[in-house]
Amino acid sequence: MLVVIPARGGSKGVPGKNIKLLGGKPLIQHTIEAARQLFTDDEIIVSTDSEEIRQTVIDHGLQVPFLRPQNLATDQAGTYEVLLHAVAFMEKKGVKNDILILLQPTSPFRNASQIKEALALYTPELDMIVSVKEARANPYYVLKEENGEGFLKPSKEGNFKTRQEAPKVWELNGAIYIININSLKAKPLNEFKKVKKFVMDEISSHDIDIPFDWKMAELLIRER
Repeated sequence: MLVVIPARGGSKGVPGKNIKLLGGKPLIQHTIEAARQLFTDDEIIVSTDSEEIRQTVIDHGLQVPFLRPQNLATDQAGTYEVLLHAVAFMEKKGVKNDILILLQPTSPFRNASQIKEALALYTPELDMIVSVKEARANPYYVLKEENGEGFLKPSKEGNFKTRQEAPKVWELNGAIYIININSLKAKPLNEFKKVKKFVMDEISSHDIDIPFDWKMAELLIRER
């Protein structure tokens, strides 16, 4: 089992968010603590391009075996390439894994029990288990697109009078990805076909991307 926690240093929405204190601890620490309840430190890799993030993680007791190479430290570097780099790093050490668990540090309310439940759904025939929440905006009912004349039309055709009648739609929440490493080596995540969902509640799904998200996270921490 390989657990990868990707943490870029150049966050623009909330500058320095990965090591910004939330509830008295760096944001990334919430994810590290959840991972450590299930996996050994040898199975967990924090992949970062930032010496400051690396040192913060080390200060909290987890070793960081590398800083990302320069080509993975740009705004254009994608998660796919970062994951392949982590897999290759472990294989060079003689450690071959079948499953990669991607945990993004921007999901501080995802917990170890949910990771364990998602992992239990995985089978080797799948490309991935991915965490989702039920989408508030439904393309059959409230989402619209412009047609060639500039008029709004339903984003997805369907004759539904209420949102409850429309099929449920699932939104990726970014919290948990259980990935078949053979599939990862063959193609990017967005090309996976054999993908199943792990449903999470709204609070556990909270993802921090912009300052408003951070304020909401602080409120949730206080209420907890």
